[in-house]
Amino acid sequence: MPDNAVVTRDLVKRFGDFVAVDHVNLQVERGEIFGFLGPNGAGKSTTIRMLCGLLLPTSGSAMVGGLDVMTQSEAIKHNIGYMSQKFSLYDDLTVEENIDFFSGIYGVPRERRAERKAYVLQMAGIEERRSSLTRLLSGGWKQRLALGCAILHEPPILFLDEPTSGVDPIARRTFWDLIYQLSSAGHTIFVSTHYMDEAEYCHRLALMYRGKVIALGTPAELKESLHESHLLRLESSDLFTSMKLVEKLPGVADVAVFGGGLHVTVPDPTSEIPAIRGALEKAGVSVSVLEPIQPSMEDVFVAMIEQEERSAA
Repeated sequence: MPDNAVVTRDLVKRFGDFVAVDHVNLQVERGEIFGFLGPNGAGKSTTIRMLCGLLLPTSGSAMVGGLDVMTQSEAIKHNIGYMSQKFSLYDDLTVEENIDFFSGIYGVPRERRAERKAYVLQMAGIEERRSSLTRLLSGGWKQRLALGCAILHEPPILFLDEPTSGVDPIARRTFWDLIYQLSSAGHTIFVSTHYMDEAEYCHRLALMYRGKVIALGTPAELKESLHESHLLRLESSDLFTSMKLVEKLPGVADVAVFGGGLHVTVPDPTSEIPAIRGALEKAGVSVSVLEPIQPSMEDVFVAMIEQEERSAA
């Protein structure tokens, strides 16, 4: 198998006049947890469907595990695991029956099916629920079962398309623990998400917006890309008034609501902190927190999108 699990070159997908995927170039190494980050409608799912051999590209090329998506899509399907956004197992079957069914679908040799079933039940922590009807499981348990079924045939590459969408934060964290286990065992994980906190868990990331990859690198590298700006955390007695006042100050590049406060982007915190504090206090707004902070992935993504919008304008 080649060093790169996934390689794309100028990958394009058009639906009529709409360009869903716009000249995407990626290289994903074996054993890597590669994150595909972006808002809904950015083109993440369309890209993944092409890489899984489910959708033919309009132009460009892509190789998955050394196989060409244009000419070897059926072979690709046998060499990958795929978990879609929507729960795709059978609600009217038990957990164990779903595993048995997908063992057959994925061509797991009969002599290995018991062993693989035991592994999936143990890996997903669903041994005690093996006889439960799948429709009675919570979202988090369904998610683990779907992941288990996707790896029954021991695929070297896993595509997980927004796998944690719609489940609670604890279930999401547990699911990522399973992803780390699979990565440690040698699987390559290609995972899309619109949850910014999940980006921190990936080895590398591609930020996608309107069909294009607008940034690529490790979480640390992407945060470092904002080195020309500094981020301040602002909490005050009046969030709305603070935002209106601060965004008009000449030394402020950007203001965004973040939790119960504001994130303020400035070129020089040394001079801007006193100016911001002075403007707010003059307006009768009391400041409880105003300090430099490290940017989050959400800050990075917002900054990248705004830069993209300015370039387009």
